[in-house]
This record gives sequence, C-alpha cells and structure tokens, in this order.
Amino acid sequence: MALLAGSLWAQEPIGDRPQRTPEEEALKQTMRLVRELGIRDSVRFDTLYKMHLKYAKVRQKGLTRAENMQRMQAIYDELKALLTPEEFERFMNHPAEQPRRPRGAGVLAPTRPAPPTQNQ
Repeated sequence: MALLAGSLWAQEPIGDRPQRTPEEEALKQTMRLVRELGIRDSVRFDTLYKMHLKYAKVRQKGLTRAENMQRMQAIYDELKALLTPEEFERFMNHPAEQPRRPRGAGVLAPTRPAPPTQNQ
C-alpha cells in the first residue's frame, strides 16, 4: 500500500504549476530556438514547430530514462538536418543551457588532478 501511495505522489506535478499541453511545449521550444538563432523564415518556423510537437507528444507517453535519451538524440539528429552547420553549432554551444550535449554521448567528464599532499 505504501508503494502505491508513493508512486501516486511521485506522479503529481510539482507545486501548483499546471502541465503544458504538447502544443504549448512545442511552441515554447520553437520560440526559444528561433530567438536563439535569429530564424525569421516562416517555413522553417513551421517545420521546427512540427518537429517539436512530434517529440512533445512522444514525451507525454511516460518514457523511461533510456527512451528519453533516445528521444533527445533523435531531436538533435533532426535539428542537425534542419539547421545550417553554423546554426546547429550555436544551438549546441548556447551558454544559457549548458551542457546541451546528451550525457553519455561518448565524452568523458574532465577529471581534476588530486591536490598535492604535504610530506613533512
């Protein structure tokens, strides 16, 4: 019984913040991308919105962590095809949301050397 109550509690939204619809989420993500990259072409805007909407609907299905990572990689792959190489590079390196690269993408985190010890 405690497990059931815990799982129900874990599914509740945090605070009183209402959950966004896939359309609202797609519009928010598209607007952020358009603003970051300065895209002014309405055809590209519509294409990016449709892509974000597709993945926002997939996200609502309650994905596992692995499935969510695959979804994020698919988004990056699709954006790489839709954006110019310069735009994609700016997207991946935008300072507001570092790091944008998916975790576990083959890049190891830098390690810090151990602090020097004092031998007396």
